[in-house]
Amino acid sequence: MSVWAQEWLERRVIGEATRRNYEGFVRNHLVPHLGNRPLAGLARRDFEKFARDIHGSGAGLAAATVNDRMVMVAAVLEAAVIDKRISDNPARGIRVTRRDAPAVDEDEIPTPAEVDLIAAHIAPQYRLAVYLQSGTGQRPGEALAFSTECRRLGSVRIRWQVSSKAHREGCRTAFVPLKNRVEGEYRDVPAAPFVEQEVDTHLLRWKPVPVVFAGRKKRRQLEVFFAPRLRGKGVMPTVSTYSYHFQKACVSAGLVDVDGKAKYTPGSLRHFFASTALANNVPIHEVSCWLGHRSVNTTTDVYGHLLPSSWDRCRKPCSTP
Repeated sequence: MSVWAQEWLERRVIGEATRRNYEGFVRNHLVPHLGNRPLAGLARRDFEKFARDIHGSGAGLAAATVNDRMVMVAAVLEAAVIDKRISDNPARGIRVTRRDAPAVDEDEIPTPAEVDLIAAHIAPQYRLAVYLQSGTGQRPGEALAFSTECRRLGSVRIRWQVSSKAHREGCRTAFVPLKNRVEGEYRDVPAAPFVEQEVDTHLLRWKPVPVVFAGRKKRRQLEVFFAPRLRGKGVMPTVSTYSYHFQKACVSAGLVDVDGKAKYTPGSLRHFFASTALANNVPIHEVSCWLGHRSVNTTTDVYGHLLPSSWDRCRKPCSTP
């Protein structure tokens, strides 16, 4: 299997980034699991198990990533069918199902006072990110990509997120499209007055910095709020950098668990935003749009138990026949 997969890759006319992704998948996953098996000895159950393993107990790849790579694996086997090395394609159509998002634990949601504590103890340049997340539900990478074009009258427009490679010197793709979205798509979220006040306060201390990056069709520029000022730190801070400062702030503020580790993560601030909106009777489909979920089903899985109506239904006595 490994020899044929490598031969198939060498014959493909594909972009360099795609080639690197495919080569890494073949090297790190396909070869260790199935590489020593002859093509004719592989059955459909082998590929079904392979997909389950790399999604679950194995490498733990996301369902979307596994399904994308299984399309490649099926293409490898289809080429073997055309070349008459095997009679049928045992990998055709194999997919894994996305796991339902787990319901958030109420203990994972900070109180308003705790949000303020985190903002007070985090490195000053990241204070605004805390309130962008808790006040508009942005993901960490989205908050770090906040720019002058994001400001709207009474709302924010979320269009980009910081790339995981943005900290590298000379990175050309400092920003990438939103999760589950393509370039050009965005979402608008209403911004409470305290968010706008924090933006203004941030601007009094730090002016936006222009950052040029490569979009899909052309070069673009954003005047960003979170470009680092220290030399040698790259172009943009990434989620890992922000997470480090966030956890440090939690510990400094005394928001720790029994092991002395940070009680919350940056994702806890999205939970805060969603739970606050639902507690104020905002329809869950609107909250889903604001959070940027692919489907309202995801929002229901994660936050449905927090709906005030669900608590009310639980409190009402059952009618007797």
